[in-house]
Amino acid sequence: MPNMEKGLIIILAISVLGPIIGSLIGVIKEPSKKFMFNMLSFAGGVMLAISFLELIPESIHLSSSLISVTGIIFGSFLMYGLDKLIPHIHPELCEQEQGCKLKKTATYLILGIFLHNLPEGMAIALGSVSGMKVGLVIALAIAIHNIPEGICTSAPYYHCTGKRLKSFLISSSTAIPILIGFLIANALFQYISNSMIGFIVGATAGLMIYITADELIPSSCCRCTDHQTIFSLILGVLFVILLGLI
Repeated sequence: MPNMEKGLIIILAISVLGPIIGSLIGVIKEPSKKFMFNMLSFAGGVMLAISFLELIPESIHLSSSLISVTGIIFGSFLMYGLDKLIPHIHPELCEQEQGCKLKKTATYLILGIFLHNLPEGMAIALGSVSGMKVGLVIALAIAIHNIPEGICTSAPYYHCTGKRLKSFLISSSTAIPILIGFLIANALFQYISNSMIGFIVGATAGLMIYITADELIPSSCCRCTDHQTIFSLILGVLFVILLGLI
């Protein structure tokens, strides 16, 4: 198997692990809030560093500054539109409720995450345009950010139904659109021009910056008063910089 294909398989495997690992944790034992918030903050640092240090420069290189800016705006508004149309989960709101309301809420959250994960899968594939290393880091960041989401969907569903396997499988199914989005975006590469690829890479950066600013940073800082999550974010940025030296 060529190295390129092996790299794509590894990226794909990492990208779908987040919801699966989170769903498994959610039906076994939920980790501490501090751990989840630091994990989100680290993922935010990785996403910001990848966007500004890798994706945006690559977008400008493939197209132009104007096309890159247009792509960033498009990607951010795409995620804004999804957030308005589809209810999405914020981990700081992952609180235990009682009765039937909990099951209904968990079902809506699973549906919302299912639909939100399609563009995330596309972002992972499009990030690999800048190289396998960039694709791997994006996949890792999105997987880390999806772990708390998996916990916050499987745990309440299991709490309400008492069915461990069913809760795990339903919550893990949110990995499917990541796979679909990845495959769609990866298949489009051979049919589009460099300028269009530059636009889409810019849109990927806009999407990731929006996720970080709207969800990861606010969620990770909402209840932590010791500034620990700030250092987790910085660690995420440093991780990307140091990875570039390898």
